[in-house]
Amino acid sequence: MEDHLQNLNREQKEAALHKEGPLLVVAGAGAGKTKTITHRICNLVKSGTDPASILAVTFTNKAAEEMKNRISALLLKDRALNLPISNHQLPFVGTFHALGAHILREKGALINIHKRFVIKDKDDCRTLVKNIIRDLGYSTDTYEPRKILNIISRNKGELIDCGAFGGEFAPQNFFQNVLVQVWTAYEQVLAREHALDFDDLILKTVFLLQENNDVRAYYQSRWQYIHVDEYQDTNRAQYELSYILGEKHKNICVVGDIDQCIYGWRGASMKNLLGFEKDYPNAKIIFLEENYRSTEVILKAANEVIKKNKLRVPKNLFTNKKGGEKISLFVSPTGGVEALRVATMSSELIERGVKPEDIAVLYRVNFESRALEEACLSSGVPYQVIGTRFFERKEVKDIISFIRAARNPESLGDIKRIINIPPRGIGKVTIAKIFSGKKNTLPKELGKKVDDFYSLLQKIHSLSEEKSPDKLITYILKETAIEKALKNDGREGEERLLNMKELVTFATRYAKTMPRETPLEQLEKFLEDAALATDQDSLLKNKGGIRLMTVHASKGLEFPYIFIVGLEEGLFPHARVDEDGPALIKSSNALHQSSKASEAMEEERRLFYVALTRAEKKLFLSYAETRIMYGQLEVNTPSEFLGDIPPELIEIEQGREDAFEEKIEYD
Repeated sequence: MEDHLQNLNREQKEAALHKEGPLLVVAGAGAGKTKTITHRICNLVKSGTDPASILAVTFTNKAAEEMKNRISALLLKDRALNLPISNHQLPFVGTFHALGAHILREKGALINIHKRFVIKDKDDCRTLVKNIIRDLGYSTDTYEPRKILNIISRNKGELIDCGAFGGEFAPQNFFQNVLVQVWTAYEQVLAREHALDFDDLILKTVFLLQENNDVRAYYQSRWQYIHVDEYQDTNRAQYELSYILGEKHKNICVVGDIDQCIYGWRGASMKNLLGFEKDYPNAKIIFLEENYRSTEVILKAANEVIKKNKLRVPKNLFTNKKGGEKISLFVSPTGGVEALRVATMSSELIERGVKPEDIAVLYRVNFESRALEEACLSSGVPYQVIGTRFFERKEVKDIISFIRAARNPESLGDIKRIINIPPRGIGKVTIAKIFSGKKNTLPKELGKKVDDFYSLLQKIHSLSEEKSPDKLITYILKETAIEKALKNDGREGEERLLNMKELVTFATRYAKTMPRETPLEQLEKFLEDAALATDQDSLLKNKGGIRLMTVHASKGLEFPYIFIVGLEEGLFPHARVDEDGPALIKSSNALHQSSKASEAMEEERRLFYVALTRAEKKLFLSYAETRIMYGQLEVNTPSEFLGDIPPELIEIEQGREDAFEEKIEYD
């Protein structure tokens, strides 16, 4: 037996040794799918495959980074390979969006995409849509920017661009007419600023591969072995991208689990996984059902919950971790008491020697974090909220905007953001004159301030080709006087300055990991990673505290101790409505034609299954009999999911309501 395969079980080995032809790995939660993929890639290299011909696509930067590190470690450890491993000799491992950005930077000019295009993050796009709605004379209360952006995103995920959407929907009603106007203006601004949004990175890549035979042939030959993780979460655009790249050689390995498909609301289609055998009739199918994460009690509960779903590939997770602690159930009179119970129990665990970062509190909706944060503060429990992305902090975005504006003078959104940071006395009227080409009408003193600003951008532009990203950021902090301003801004300024230093630290990795690339190439990768950061990228390894996050944000993570709160009807399962409205997504997905209520309920059950299977040692479940939601006091009934768990696996914790209620001040 090869050394690198010794720690794999029978099914994992079978998948790792498979080489030619399509492969479907149905991997249950905690079944070692990442380990299987990385060992399969290692085995391909050991069998003589050029690492550069291997592609692996994931859904999060965290998963991609973990996979890269594991592959590097396996290849470096194997002396028989005798490979001087570098970035150029490793397989391409990245997210779908990173893959799209890579292809478009190489070949996007063929469809008129600027090589130095800017990637606008979700916050940038929301601001852009809000401004467009107002410029068109409409109310952002009536036409909510987030809703309109969601519709645009969902359609792009279905490979429907603005032109196709307008042709299909423009005549139908006033809302859709406004939507087409906003979308059209949105695309015009993106084009003018040489910018793409997240969805464009995949949409335009697919269009490029579909329309250009030479480009398609180039990438099909370049990547002969393709791996796609979390295949059940792919939407139509991601499916098409995977299919096109693997069409020639059909050496495509997909890993997925229908029971963990929790992104239907953003276009994920289970039919991609369910239809894999139809797409690839000769596909080999391997099931990974041995769980290495959770105790037997936790797995029994998870299996009982998920088997009620009808649309799934039957499997039954098992583990050698026999027994385990029973699942604790807390029933609290109010949401505030529930939060304080969680904080108190977390404090007790910490006192018993549990590391705070080994505890996670999962909730269905973001608003639930408020009471939890206040309870942690009042109880002295350290915590970190996962979901506030580091790269969305104002001071971080300001620095990134300085870089983007310097590199791309057409990025008016970035210039508008930072032209008065720190304050230069340049107001909205002045900015409007600058953008309309009337700078020469400005008073002399004001004109000089504007000239100085653009001169600074030109210096940053020049230095971006000479200095590594970390040194460039350090220069910007000093030359813009941002650092000085933050030092004089009291405690809040100090905290923001710490974030700036964290940004510099983060940026140092690009010179270290990309020694052969130029400073400009390092900077472009830095900007790309910043734009594509996800919720999990806010999980700072050096910051202690229990983790507070939504169940969606917990996907792919694991913790010894898990609290799942808010298990009430209407909250979890959530009483969702289709926010996109009827007929606003032209989809070929047959699942969209089925019962919306039944489909949503099955996804909620899968979401609960994901929450349960994050736990390694101990689960705590909780619900409140009353809770204030959106300003209204709600009287709750327990979630039906609690009834799906066999009673013998649960122990109801007796409360100390009086003691809790005496301390509670915010419910």
